[in-house]
Amino acid sequence: MRSSTGRWVSGDDFFNRDEELSILESRIRDGNHIVMTGQRRMGKTSILQELGRRLEEDGWIFLPTDVEGAISEEDVVTKIAEAVHQYQPLPRRAWNIVGRRSAELWRRVKKIGARDFAVEFRAVLDAGNWRHHGRHLIRRCASFDKPVVLAVDELPIFLSRLLRQENGAARADVFLSWLRAAFQQQAGTSPVLVVSGSIGLAPLVQRLGISDRINYLDPFRLGPWDRETSVACFEALAASGGFVVDEGVAEAVYDHLGIGIPQHVQSFFARLRDYALRHDRQRITMEDVDTVYRTELLGPSGQNDLAHYEARLRDGLGDETRYGIAMEILAEAAVQGVFTPDARQHLETRYSKLPSRAPRQVVETLDVLVHDGYLESDAEGYRFASHLLRDWWKARFRGHYTPLTVASRATLAETDPK
Repeated sequence: MRSSTGRWVSGDDFFNRDEELSILESRIRDGNHIVMTGQRRMGKTSILQELGRRLEEDGWIFLPTDVEGAISEEDVVTKIAEAVHQYQPLPRRAWNIVGRRSAELWRRVKKIGARDFAVEFRAVLDAGNWRHHGRHLIRRCASFDKPVVLAVDELPIFLSRLLRQENGAARADVFLSWLRAAFQQQAGTSPVLVVSGSIGLAPLVQRLGISDRINYLDPFRLGPWDRETSVACFEALAASGGFVVDEGVAEAVYDHLGIGIPQHVQSFFARLRDYALRHDRQRITMEDVDTVYRTELLGPSGQNDLAHYEARLRDGLGDETRYGIAMEILAEAAVQGVFTPDARQHLETRYSKLPSRAPRQVVETLDVLVHDGYLESDAEGYRFASHLLRDWWKARFRGHYTPLTVASRATLAETDPK
């Protein structure tokens, strides 16, 4: 088992998740379209790739496509076409897009390789024909002699980018309505659609008031590893690297992280491995765990991961106001240990002069923070689910953050005429 801190894994490097894979595979074999949710770094792409590998061994066709870089509906259809074309080049009749231009395109496509296919295909798509040709691609998948899974990764990122464009909300509505209709027309047959992403789809459509556009997608939540699995993964990584691990080290790693996010377990091991090698030894000690957590995971090198979480949070929230509210909530939860109902009231008061209603903004922001795994609720309020995320935010704000209740009292004192 190789250590991996950035790429998706499959085959011998894929650890555990047998129960989740079994459930997901069963739903797909029954013809259910899926939306996969879960916290960042939970391994959604890896489980999809492993699922695809196993299905292919059983005679299925797995067509993965990533639409994170798409900026238009035509880009998404082109990505789907590229995945289909790589499996089976499109015949001439598939190019009947826009009258006489299709014949010209066909002549060009016969002369180009797969690398240039997407460029040529995208050149003939526009706002007037992407829906027609997209439906044709999905019908083509249904005509294959094997069942098909079309896995579309980062669809919520594309929609978030679309919302920032002119008429973005209306275009997102049209796109999701088209996608639903195109797959529901193939009811009872393949292709099966699996949608995933590093931000939540459900909070996005709920904010737009179009939740029914994804009601045909069966939610599948990918949760964190439990303590036993996290410890087993760490020990397997150490054994494969030839490291001796002192008693209690794997358990201490989990306790520092708080929850078993697979990428965080991998990242912690990689940093411990490198730390031991820099000290010319093949042994990892309890002292190493504390040192590496403090200086590596929470240090400058760990800020790259934090930057990723912040960037995805901005994408998921959609505007600067909600992003500002989110940063206030996260700072409060990190420094104070919990975002309480009292702090929430003070935050709503602070934003009450905005044109939009502050309570609604805070509710929507909390929905995203919980859905995407930053916070979880308990009897006292909202807390970080991950100790690592909490400590990242605490290290960033601890020296210059004023708790919401204290800031509100100070503001009242300044404005009180007495």
